[in-house]
Amino acid sequence: MARRSRPTGLMTVVAPIVFLLICLGGWWATTAFTGIESWRLPSPGATWDRAVVMLAQASMWRRIATTAVEAVAGSAMGAVIALPLAYVIYRSRLVQAAVEPFLGATQALPAIALAPLLVLWIGYGMRSIAALCTLLVFFPILVSTVVGLRHLDREVLEAAELDGATGATMAMSIELPLAAPAILGGLRNGVTLSVTGAVVGEMVMGGDGLGQVLTQSRTNVDTAGMFVTIIVLCLMATIVYLAIYRIERSRRYDID
Repeated sequence: MARRSRPTGLMTVVAPIVFLLICLGGWWATTAFTGIESWRLPSPGATWDRAVVMLAQASMWRRIATTAVEAVAGSAMGAVIALPLAYVIYRSRLVQAAVEPFLGATQALPAIALAPLLVLWIGYGMRSIAALCTLLVFFPILVSTVVGLRHLDREVLEAAELDGATGATMAMSIELPLAAPAILGGLRNGVTLSVTGAVVGEMVMGGDGLGQVLTQSRTNVDTAGMFVTIIVLCLMATIVYLAIYRIERSRRYDID
């Protein structure tokens, strides 16, 4: 089997930097030569100046921490529920037949539609926002894990059964490690969505995180402040995404 080409160590560093510079150049050129108003699209320089002011405030860092805690708590709860359920679906034909027809419908529900219900059931604040993040994280992890378990090498599983691996031993030593790339892929996508869930929850259900910063910036027509907040959110999601991606890559091996 041909070895799949993958980026080299230097390429993984240089390529994102070059792409970022191209994006910044396009952004600057748009603001410099099109005559667009600054309140519609601030320049990179104006956004940088606004970022310096905002990040110098302790309150901004508290809001960043609040959003991060909500996203992490929701991700953890979603994973704790999704992973065991995925294994039960994989193992039980009855549960699979009962649950799977509804998975697609549940993923189609927009987060903003669930927020008012969570407020009625849980109330305003961090708990309801974390619950919203849990719902957003739950389904990507569940579906990805089920798919990964179903595509395990049957010969490897049969060999393990012949060696006496059953039950928890089979799950922890054979099945879950083999399905780890799919599980980590689901976690990668789910955790990224949790940041979105935290911001949407704060904007709809109240809170004291970056969602409120976006709402205040919109009210004040502070477009540069909105850009700064969005960039911070992107950085948060990117850091977690890359961390899980590195773990996933470290467990993969080429097949000659």
